[in-house]
Amino acid sequence: MIHNLVCRPAKPVCSKIFAMIKITFSFVASVFIIWFLLSDNTVTLGEGIKASTPPVQVDIETKDQKTLIKAGYDIQLKARFDITAKILSKKNYTRDAGANLSKTDLALGWGTMSDEAILDTITIRQSRRWYHWKTPELVIPRRDIERQSANMHLIPASDAVQDVIDDAKEGQIIHLKGYLVNARNEDGFVFKSSLTRNDTGDGACEVIYVEHARI
Repeated sequence: MIHNLVCRPAKPVCSKIFAMIKITFSFVASVFIIWFLLSDNTVTLGEGIKASTPPVQVDIETKDQKTLIKAGYDIQLKARFDITAKILSKKNYTRDAGANLSKTDLALGWGTMSDEAILDTITIRQSRRWYHWKTPELVIPRRDIERQSANMHLIPASDAVQDVIDDAKEGQIIHLKGYLVNARNEDGFVFKSSLTRNDTGDGACEVIYVEHARI
């Protein structure tokens, strides 16, 4: 008697092994991608004050104030401005009325607000051109948080400056130099800069025409 022997691959076993390999690979790849994104976007510098000097502002007398034109906006230079600070948060805007002039806001901190031992106790976020913070317990006076951090709308003076801003990551120390400005377009939309670090709430953001930027 002759038996016809048909060889079939061990399909169920191979499929299970292949599926396990695929799941394992997908898991490892996902972990790597998450790790890469987190490590790529946030820089840790450790405890201690990393930007000790407060921003330097030199007001321009009214008669000497100049007006520039950029992206359909009249930009009035109000004060020279120089700041070295820690990037607490970064937010890009693409759809609001001012996005064609200033697409990036940075929440910046100096003094004790550049110390990660302090910052680890504070939750920081940005939305709708505002910077928000909250903490379950104040480890430094509230006024120190308010006076040593601020949300800043950045207007790049050149593509090179925009490139530095685009590459900037949360946690890094950034140096910006330029002018505090008021900007207005023909539709009546206005960016108006604060001229003090002591204010809070609506109108407290700085608007910086950035001529130089460096990490």
